[in-house]
Order: sequence, then C-alpha cells, then structure tokens
Amino acid sequence: MPPISLQETPVAPARAQAPRIGALEPLQMPVFRLLWSTWLIANVCMWMNDVAAAWMMSSLTTTPLWVALVQSASTLPVFLLGLPSGALADILDRRRWLVATQLWLAGVAIVLCATVALDLMSAPLLLALTFANGIGLALRWPVFSAIVPELVPRTHLPAALGLNGIAMNASRIIGPLAAGALIASAGSVWVFVLNAVLSVASGFIVLRWRRQHTPSPLGRERLIGAMRVGMQFVRQSHRMRAVLARVAIFFLHSTALLALLPLLARGLRGGGAGTFTLLLAAMGTGAIVAVLFLPRLRQDLERDQLVLRGTLLQSAATAVMAFAPTAWVAVPAMFFGGMAWIAVANSLSVSAQLALPDWVRARGMSMYQMAIMGASAFGAALWGQVATVGSLRASLGVAAISGTVAMLVALRFVNEADGHGEEDDMSPAQPGWAAGPPAEAPGEAGRVVVTVEYLIDPARAVAFHQVMQETRRARLGQGAIAWHLMHDIAQPERFVEQIVDESWTEHRRRFHRATAADLALRERRLAFHQGETTPLITRYVERR
Repeated sequence: MPPISLQETPVAPARAQAPRIGALEPLQMPVFRLLWSTWLIANVCMWMNDVAAAWMMSSLTTTPLWVALVQSASTLPVFLLGLPSGALADILDRRRWLVATQLWLAGVAIVLCATVALDLMSAPLLLALTFANGIGLALRWPVFSAIVPELVPRTHLPAALGLNGIAMNASRIIGPLAAGALIASAGSVWVFVLNAVLSVASGFIVLRWRRQHTPSPLGRERLIGAMRVGMQFVRQSHRMRAVLARVAIFFLHSTALLALLPLLARGLRGGGAGTFTLLLAAMGTGAIVAVLFLPRLRQDLERDQLVLRGTLLQSAATAVMAFAPTAWVAVPAMFFGGMAWIAVANSLSVSAQLALPDWVRARGMSMYQMAIMGASAFGAALWGQVATVGSLRASLGVAAISGTVAMLVALRFVNEADGHGEEDDMSPAQPGWAAGPPAEAPGEAGRVVVTVEYLIDPARAVAFHQVMQETRRARLGQGAIAWHLMHDIAQPERFVEQIVDESWTEHRRRFHRATAADLALRERRLAFHQGETTPLITRYVERR
C-alpha cells in the first residue's frame, strides 16, 4: 500500500515561461464579467459610505484621532471576523453567502439613512454604524476572493486580480465623486440611500450566477475545525507567512495617507469637500493606469522587486503630501501613490492566491485580508495619535521612512521559499493518486494514529530528515493535529513517521485535500526508501 501523503505547498509556473495575458482579457468571459460588475458596484458603495462617514466625522469633531478612527472602525471587523467568514465561505454555498452579505450591507445603509434623517448622529454612533458596515465587508471579501480562481484559468489570474483592482480604484473615483456631489447638493443622507439601493441591486446581479455548489462527499466541515485547519495551513506555509508579513508592513504604513486625508484636504489652500474627493479620485486614477501596465511590469521585474519599488514610490508620495501646499502638488502625489498601491497590492494578492489550494482558499484569503485590515486599523489609530501629539507632517514623515525600512527588512529576512527552494503546484491531485484509507469508518470512535515505516541508508539520514521536515509541514497543513518522526536505535536504517488525525473523517479529508505538490513530495520521500516494497503503513484508533 502506498504511503499516506498529505502535503500542501504553493506553486506558480516560472515567470519567464508564463504566457502574457492582456490586462482586459478576462472580461471576455461572461461569468467573470457578471461578477466583476458586482464587485465594481459593491466597491462604489463602500467608497461612498467611507467618504460620507469620514466627511461627516470631520464635521462632528476636529480631533485627528476621531477622524482617523473612522478608518479603524471600517477595517477592524475584517481583522476580527476574517477567519470565521473565510471558513464559512469554504464550507457553505458561496453564491448564497455572497447574496447574504449584500443584504447585510443594505440593511446597515438603511439604518444610517434613518439616523442622519432624524438628526440623531453623533461621533460614537457614527463609529458604531461604520463598524457594522465593516462587518458586512468582512463577510463579503473572503468569498469573493475565493470565487475569482473558479472563474478564470490560472494563466489569467493575475489579469483578473488586476481587473478587480481596476474595479476597486474606479470605485475610488466614482464613489467619492457621487458622494461628494450628493453631499453638496442634497445632503449626506442621500449618499446612504443610494448605497442601500446599489447594495440590493448587486445582490440581485449575483442571483443571476448559476453556480453549482458541490458538497463534500465527507460532509460539511465544522466551523471551529475548519478555522483550525485554515490557520494550520497558513502557519505551515513559508510563502503565505512571507506574503502576510509584506502586506501587513505595507498597509500599516500606507494607511497613514488615507486615514489623515480629510485633514490634509482641509489644510490645503482652498481645500474642502471637493478637494478631498479630487485627491481620492487622483489616487484611483493612478491605480487604474498602473493596472494597464502591470502585465509588462510582471514580465520585466521579479515580484519582490515590484513590491520594493512600489513601496518606495508610496513612501515618496506620502512624504510629498506631508508638505504639499496646494492641490496642484497633492494631486500628482496621490496619482503616483495610487500607482504604487495597486502594484504592491496586486503582486502580493497574486502570490497569495497561487499559494493556496481551492479547499482552503477563502480561509487563506481571509487571513490575507485580516493582515491588511488589521494593519490598516492599527495604522490609522497609530498615525492619528502621532498627528494628535505632534503634527500631520511628523506623522506622514515617520510613516514614509519607517515603511521603506521595514519592507527592506522583510524582503531580506522573511523568505518565501519552502524547504527545497521551489514554488509547488497547488492544483488538485489527480483522482486515484493513492489507495487511501477504507471508506468505512472503524467500529470505534477516537483519534486516528498512522505510522509509516521507512528503511533509509544511514549515510543519507540528514537529507532524509530535511525532506521529512517538509513532510511535517505538509501533514500539519493538511489538518493533522500531531506529527512525529522516530528513529529506531536498534536498527539505524529504520525511521517511523507518526501522524495523528482528529477523527476517521478528518483522516480521509487529508486525501481529498491532496495537491500535485503532495505527489512530488511523496516521490522525493520514496526515493530514500530502500525496502523491496513500499513503506509499511499501519492505522490505529485511540481507545478512550
């Protein structure tokens, strides 16, 4: 019987060999086009709400900390609820879950309408309602991230994510412009009315998507167990840990500009609501322009080089905004800041998507978003406090310098390579790759303990041990709750691998989660085995 091999590691085709896909090519696919339009509408709603809330807060109070806390209230729910929402998106029907999130956002917008119309709004209440809106964003983002790779081929994924960036940044223009026009002409309440209408409309658009939900043959995972496995996978993946570190560093520092932008807009010569909208629009325009050039940049630059250069450009834009006297200086700075933002965010998002197999994609991307939102929420409060104690210029200056230094350190010391230094293929393993355990559960319930016995040339024990450390990360990333490698003292050539699973069902799930990388790792492991037959596998059930 072949050994049990349940390992996960990310892969992407070599950059030089990847076909060059046009930036707009995924829009030729009808289903992607349908859901992309939903994403555009959803983000228009998000920016309308954020602009109206930020501007309203700057009218309710002039304290920088309170204004910056609007950004924290919007992003903190994604940090707090990201993992549960990602687990639910992996477990439940993703189409229905996406519709439900849109209805939640519409409900929050209606409450905001009523509160403003009745003149009951206060700074604490505005933060509370902004937090409630953030809950909807926390529930929506992981499921949308998980469905994008379902809609396009792997070669089109960078372009598809780039188009999502265009939607995000087109909404950065459309949303603030619409919000600014409504605030100036009719009042803030109508911003929230339009937000509610668009949220309902996007929900109906999603209903047109005829996705076939295929339940797992092993039944639905439990929420707590699904969260545990998701965290284990990310913890065992060098590549995901590196991506999370980079994206957290970038957004911790880049959020200083967005969090303090209402006050920066007011401080410019002749600044006001129109200036605030103009600056956001300039940033969105820069991001859209950058997306059109990203396919060429990805061909010419390594991913880390693109991330570093984007970080340097973002820091430069932040430093210029700290001293900009007029909109004539601020608008170009925000334009280049938008270019830098999308270059870094898109590069890291593609890296995260390629590091995740489909079975854990929503959970992995939820943790990616948690890193963004947690860093943004903390950063907004941090730079708001620095501005309160010192000045806007000091806060932006420190953010610009420390952001560059921190990214240089991360790129130097936090490596993406997994063990053997290659990116692994996360596509599902072909059916029938291993005999696997019997479908029938044993008569006893309890943890399942599996042993795999290898006969190894003692002269190659060190190299074998290195491969087995990769195997350890693989088994744990697949959901095993414990792993050990034992060496027989009496027989130096005998090594015994021990894997512990929570239950018989969870033991079988590991086979369903296998990827092409698992097969490659198994071949590397078996190359050390000297026995005449494949390694001996024994399964036990713990007695309780």
